[in-house]
This record gives sequence, structure tokens and C-alpha cells, in this order.
Amino acid sequence: MRTLVISDLHLGAGSLVRGQAGVDVLRRPGPRAALIDALRDVDRLVLLGDVLELRHGPRRDALAAARPFFEELGRAFAGREIVVLAGNHDHALVESWLRRRDESPAPEPLGLEQRFSAEDASSMLATLAAWAAPARVSAAYPGLWLRPDVYATHGHYLDCHLTIPTMERLGIGMTARALRRPADAFAAVGDYEAVTGPVFAWIDAVARQAPTGSTLNGQSTVRVWRALGGDRSTSGNSRVDGGDADGSAGLAGLAALAPALRRRAIVGAFPLAIALLNRTGLGSFNADISGPELRRAGLRAMGEVAARLGLGDAHVIFGHTHRAGPLPADVAAEWRGPAGARLLNSGCWTYDAYFLTDTPGESPYWPGGSVLIEEDGPPVLRRLLDDHDRLKLGIGV
Repeated sequence: MRTLVISDLHLGAGSLVRGQAGVDVLRRPGPRAALIDALRDVDRLVLLGDVLELRHGPRRDALAAARPFFEELGRAFAGREIVVLAGNHDHALVESWLRRRDESPAPEPLGLEQRFSAEDASSMLATLAAWAAPARVSAAYPGLWLRPDVYATHGHYLDCHLTIPTMERLGIGMTARALRRPADAFAAVGDYEAVTGPVFAWIDAVARQAPTGSTLNGQSTVRVWRALGGDRSTSGNSRVDGGDADGSAGLAGLAALAPALRRRAIVGAFPLAIALLNRTGLGSFNADISGPELRRAGLRAMGEVAARLGLGDAHVIFGHTHRAGPLPADVAAEWRGPAGARLLNSGCWTYDAYFLTDTPGESPYWPGGSVLIEEDGPPVLRRLLDDHDRLKLGIGV
């Protein structure tokens, strides 16, 4: 069975976030056509989590944004199988199934793979399944064995071991302390669910009332990353935080000075804040949040998850971090877990100007990533939109 895996569609992203509308590229005909073309000789499609963006506003907005994609996908993929997994931004897609499991008298421990119908998962996934007919939609959680040696999961469990101090990571750290379940003692899926589930549920509850804002949807972390030297503007040039080139001190120079002062304040305070967080016992955080360290931290954390869940030397496909790989220039050793897991990140289907230049395919964060799994042989990373510039992606038009 030929299987294509894609992750992090975030359909509905930016619908209520100023200046970010349209970052979910599968709303656009061009990217949808590229994906549909790649599915011509595929038997099964796996949507590996964060299919919907449920943190930017009401669920009805995300569903409305997703409908054209699922209807077109269903027509093109008629009679074939679509398996949907939940991530952290759409964890509510499996909330009904999880609730019924909690209410059962003696539930079995959560394993690496649970399979159930779209109707059992939630009313939202049932709605998506109806739109995708005559394709067949089912659900899996928290992962799915695609072959005896290939396991796929969204990757949100890696936040439990992440050394980057995102707000979600801090929430997980506080939950772990409250429950007295330290991440360095995790050995099963239930351990990860115990500390991540409450955090996701709280953020989902907030999002039902109003957009979660930059603190809870990750943009505040990106802003710190930019201030500490990782900034790239939409045009691909390094952002200039200082005054005018000729040293003039007009209003423009004064306006440019404020970001520079903010940046110096952040650069000076950030290591102190990290040291304080480490003393509280919420985690072992690193003050380095450069681009290379973002990659390494995610891979170290995912390798730790794979080792603790007993995945051995399986190929482990995940998304979550949006950084596709391994790419030809990557260090191969970084993509092996401590127990031998062979990591692959399927990338994303969002256009995030914080990380991208105007050059198509130049960045590992460029949208359109996928992983193809054949009957045998190693899974293959395929980047389906590397020839799509911003115009073809429908960004900024």
C-alpha cells in the first residue's frame, strides 16, 4: 500500500489574526492541485495532526475554511482511505473518543495506536468525513503503524522534553509538577497524555471564547526568536533595527531606535529568565534559540519520545515543528534517536513569513512537505510546492 503523509495543514489559521490571513495554503487552488496530483497513485493519505487551526477563533471558522479542501479531496480520492490524527492545535478532533474512554469502567491503557471511526472521534471529524465522501475517513491516535518498521505521529509529545521555553512547554512543565510525573520518568503513552491533555484542553477552552493571541498560539516565542537575532523579513533581507544609514535623527530614526532598545533588553534579560525557569524545576531550558538550535532541540526531544515509547530503530514520521527533513545538507546523526529511531519530519502546509524568504523552496519551513511510504524501502521526503512562489501559493494576493 502506497501511503502519503502530510502534516500541519492548520486550515483556518489566521482567520482572526491580524495580518496573518491566508497562511494555510491549502485554502488556495494552486497548492490543492499540487497535492491532488501527488495523490494519483497513492492508496492511503494520512493527515498527521494540526489539520485544523482551532486556536485562532471559533471552531465554525476553521470548519468553514476546511470545507473546500475536504470536498475536493474527497472527489479526487474517492473510494480510498484517509486517516486523520489529532495534534496539539486540533486535539479536540478526538475529544469525544477520549471522553468516552475516560468514562468506561475499566479502560485499557493507551497504546501506540488506537483506531476508531470519524463519528466516534468527534462531531467535527464526522463533519469532515461527510464532506470528504466518497473517500473513506477514519481516525487514529496518538499514532499509526504504516508498516511494521514505520510509525507516524504528530509529534506533540516532544514538547515534554523540549529545551525551548514555549508557553505550551511551560504549561506542560507546571502540569507535570502538579501531578508529580516528571518527564524523565515517562515510559508510556499515558504518561504523555496525562501532562499534555490538560494543557490542550485549557487552551481549547480559551479559544472557544476568543482568539488565543500570540502568547498561546506561539507567536510570542517567534518574536523573541526574532529579537535574539533570528529575524528574516518577508522579502528575505535581514531586518534593520537601528537608525537611518546616514545617522540622521529625525522621526524615522527615533522610531527605529525603539525596536533596537527592546531587542537589547530582551537579549540581556533572556538568559536570566532561562536560569530562573531552570531553578523552578519546570524543565531544563536553553537560552540559545537560534535556527540551528530550534532544529536540534526538536530532534533531540522527538528522539527521546521514540526511545521512551519503545520504538527502537523504526522510521518515525512526525510533524509539529514544521521543519521538514532530513534534507541533503542536514547532519544525518541529528536525525537518529538515542535508541536508533530514524526520524523524518514531513514539514507543513503553512506559509510563515517569520521563517521564509521570497525564494521558493529555499527554507526547510517552505510549505508543501510530505512523506511517501512504499511497500518496502525507506520512506521518502517529497516537497510538493518547492516550485511555487508566493504568487502561486496565493500569499499576499
